[in-house]
Formats: sequence, structure tokens, C-alpha cells
Amino acid sequence: MKQLMLGNEAVARGAYEAGVAVVSSYPGTPSTEITECVSTYPEIYSEWAPNEKVAVEVAIGSAVGGGRAMSCMKHVGFNVAADPAYTVSYLGTNAGLVFVVADDPGMHSSQNEQDTRFHARGAHIPCLDPSNSQECKDFVKLAFALSEKYDTPVIVRLTTRVAHARTLVETAERENVPLRDYVKTPQKYICTPANMIKRHPYVVEREEKLAEEANSLPVNRVEMAGTKLGVITSGAAYNYVKEALPEASVLKLGMAYPMPKKLIEDFASKVEELVVIEDMEPFYEDAIKSWGIPCSGKDKTGLLGELFMHKIEQKFANGKEYGPMSTTDIPVRPPVLCPGCPHRGLYYVMGKLGLTVCGDIGCYTLGGAAPLYATDTCLCMGGSIGMSHGMGKARGWEQAKKTVAVLGDSTFCHSGMTGLLDMAYNGRFGTLIIADNSITGMTGHQNNPMNGKNIHGEPASALNAEKLCEAMGIKHVVVVDPFDTAEVERVLKEETAREEVSVIISRRPCELIAKRDRTPIHCDTEKCKKCMMCTKIGCPAIVKKDGGVWVDPTLCVGCGLCQELCKFGALVK
Repeated sequence: MKQLMLGNEAVARGAYEAGVAVVSSYPGTPSTEITECVSTYPEIYSEWAPNEKVAVEVAIGSAVGGGRAMSCMKHVGFNVAADPAYTVSYLGTNAGLVFVVADDPGMHSSQNEQDTRFHARGAHIPCLDPSNSQECKDFVKLAFALSEKYDTPVIVRLTTRVAHARTLVETAERENVPLRDYVKTPQKYICTPANMIKRHPYVVEREEKLAEEANSLPVNRVEMAGTKLGVITSGAAYNYVKEALPEASVLKLGMAYPMPKKLIEDFASKVEELVVIEDMEPFYEDAIKSWGIPCSGKDKTGLLGELFMHKIEQKFANGKEYGPMSTTDIPVRPPVLCPGCPHRGLYYVMGKLGLTVCGDIGCYTLGGAAPLYATDTCLCMGGSIGMSHGMGKARGWEQAKKTVAVLGDSTFCHSGMTGLLDMAYNGRFGTLIIADNSITGMTGHQNNPMNGKNIHGEPASALNAEKLCEAMGIKHVVVVDPFDTAEVERVLKEETAREEVSVIISRRPCELIAKRDRTPIHCDTEKCKKCMMCTKIGCPAIVKKDGGVWVDPTLCVGCGLCQELCKFGALVK
């Protein structure tokens, strides 16, 4: 049976067909839909873990215990998971263990263009690189087979275009994979130096065997055409190469690491010119050059952004040069907080008070955009707290009382708790704001440990942030409604002035999950004084028009924040 599937859906299907027992992940675009789709298969236990490190540890536990397991994340999430992932490469596994990592060329929803293939090489973990949805499904099944054959975890590396493109997939039935016996083997599974120094030679030997098998693996294939130009490529770039350079011979690398040296040498000997076309870093190109094989690639495509068909055609086949897309007929829509977003009132007040705001990863990162301009920094998940703490320590009390850290409820659970513990343990002052909107908003409204629901929406234990903060020794924990801007302003002034650590919980549900009256607001032009105060919150429903304002009823959700700011009663339902 054939179905049209996203690459992410196909990965989930591959896990189902491979008889996977456990999937633990943390949501992160462009990988999120994998585990959401997995959750629809009752045969697989699935969960959202607090962060990627925990997710990978859960998967490792399942695999060592005898059940096939998978953990899915975006590329920067693998940084969080690197601690257990690098070590399990030495330990090996029992049942199959697969990490699915989605890279983001072009930074559509990420803070960098990190290339997971370097993690694979650094951790000595084999890495597969599918180019369409069918391969996503097939490569996941292959990954489990390789994992069990070589006693190793395996990475399946996606990129945004593969994860989010739909192509046809031939589905099959689920394999009946029995739970493997667990045998107590401390010399294998306890990572003491004495044990792991004996495992390291196995890792080296395993990699050599994998590199040899890579030369004959069907996923690494040669598609000969002419002999004038030969292209080595993989992943999404393969699709662009086939379209842009139909007369070129192609070596498609389905296994990104370890690379098939003999196959590459043989292919290179059959073509006059060899080029390597790959997204992001010159991973293949540098390795091939190190073997003494002349080739080029990044000298033409560069290191920045995504590859596309027209770019490859232009650089390698004298194709038409494409300039930036014309926007004359396309309405401009800058990134903006949604109408009714609970974070808007909070950021408005922080900007009004001129605070230095160390922000974090989430919807609320947009608090740094016009016209709020409230956020000063954003580094990584949970990084806001450490940065604000460090800034205060470096610049002293006068700066610290003007500095706050802001992060969401899901991010606080992910990696904010340890940062707050550091601030409580080592800090004399500092203010953290937890922007609790009761959901993991930026990746599509996944549940998290603070909202009392699991991946299936079923009731689950809910973290009580107030009690947790108090347990860390923080005496001042205040809960505010971010739409009560007067109260938010009062509390911010009070808490930032304290010579001790304090926490403000800004609590209001995400507008997209809130159940309430959404009667839109309109502007009474007779009462409007055209002071433009209502535009300062940056709501996309409020539009400057004819020297005053107009509220777009198709966007307005009737949240009432603008009404609070209007001192003349001009904004009414």
C-alpha cells in the first residue's frame, strides 16, 4: 500500500514497522512530528521527556533492557543529548537503538546551521542520510538492523526539506520483534575507565567493519551517466542534483558516516571532474580531499544557507542567476507574537521599565522584535538564567537589579531548573520570570511536565513551580497575570529591587489553547485621541489608519490588553 507521507511521518512508520518498543523525545522543529506520529501507534510506548538528554537515556535503557528504542530531536537538541550518546557508543546496546536528528539548513527555526555528521564522526556512531520519505522509512529499518548487527547506536540524520516534504511511501506490516533477553554484563554496561578502555578497541574495529560494508551497502549507489562530470551527494541535495545536472553521473551516499572509501575512489576514477554537493559543511569534501582525491564543491556553493536546484544549476551548469525573490506583490509579515499572546503584556512592561532581559528559546524570543524591543540576549535552552546571573556577577548590584531572566514553562523544565538552582545557591540577587503559558507553544502545542498532561493528552503529574522554587530556598515567589500590566509593573519593580533571588511566574494560557469569549474589539473613532498607546504592544490586529487606529476583526481575539492601555475608553467590544 502506498501513502503520501511527510519525511517525519515516514520515520515514525519505519519505527512502527521495525517493531520498536519505546520512543522518548523532546519536541524541536523540524523533528517534532516524528514523535507526534509515533504516539498514534498504540503498539509503541511514546513520551515527551523533559529534555533530549533524558529522552536519550530512556531510549538507551529500553535498548539495553532488550526493547528496540528510538529518540528524536533537532540538531541543537543532540548537543543536550551528547553526554549519554557519546558514551553509549562505547557501551554498545542490546536491542536496536536509533537517534533521529533533524538539521536545519537555512535556519528556518533554529539558532545555527549545525551539521550532525560531525557528531556522528566524533561519537563514532554510524549515520544514515535519507533523501525522501520512502528512504526515511527504509533507512530507519536499516538503522535498527545495523544497530543490532554491530552493537552500536545509529543516527538517522534528516534535514528540514526531507523532514517536511511529502512523497509516496510503500508501507508494510509491523515486524514481530521479541524482547531480547537482558543479561547482567557490568564490564560492558558500566562506564568505568577500566571497562571502557577495553571497549574502545571494539569501537575502532566496529567502525572499520562498517566502513568496509559501506562500500557494498545498497544505500550507497552509483548512477552513471556521462563521464565528464561526477557528483557525490546525499540527502535533500541529491534531489536538486538530479534535477539541475541530469547529464552528470552521481554517487549517492545513503550512509553519511563512515564513508565508503573504495566506492568513492572507484567512482572518482571514472569521471573527468569530481564535485561534492552537500548541504552545510564540507564534510564529504574534506574527507575525500584528505584521501588525495581531487574534488571541489564548497568553493562554488559556499557554506551559508540551503542548496536549491537553481543554485546548483547556476554554479555548476552555467544556469540562470537567480536574484532575491520579488516581494512587490507579497504582503510583508514579520515574525510576531500572536494576537492575544500572554507574553505581550509582560514584554510591554519590561520594555517600559528599561530592564535588561536575558531571553530564551521559545515563542517569547519574539519579545525582542519591533515594537516591543524588550529582549537583549538569547543563547540556548535554559541559558537565560545563567547569563543573567553571570551579568549580575560581572557588573555588580546596580546592573543586577535592572536584569531579569525570562523563559517558558517547557524550557524551565528542559534546562532551567539547574540554572535557577545555581542562582539560588551562588547568587545574592537576581530575578527569574517563568512565562507559563501551559504548553510548549513554539513547536506546535505539545504537553510538558508543568501542564499536567502527557503526550496523549491524558492526566499526568504536574510540576508545581512555586513549591519547586521554594524548595530551592527562594523565599519570594510571586504569580501574576501578564495582562494586568499595572500589577506586573508593581511586582517587577519590587522583585528586581530585592537583594536576594526571587521568581515571578507570569501565568496565562496560550491564546491558541484558551477557551474563552473571543468577541473582537473595535475602535470608537469619536473617543480615540490618536495617542497610539495601543500600538506599543505590537498586536498585529491593531493597524494605523487615517491618523488613528483600526482593529482588524479577522485577527482580533478580544483579549482586552489594548483596552487596558487605552485611557480614553476608545477600544470597546
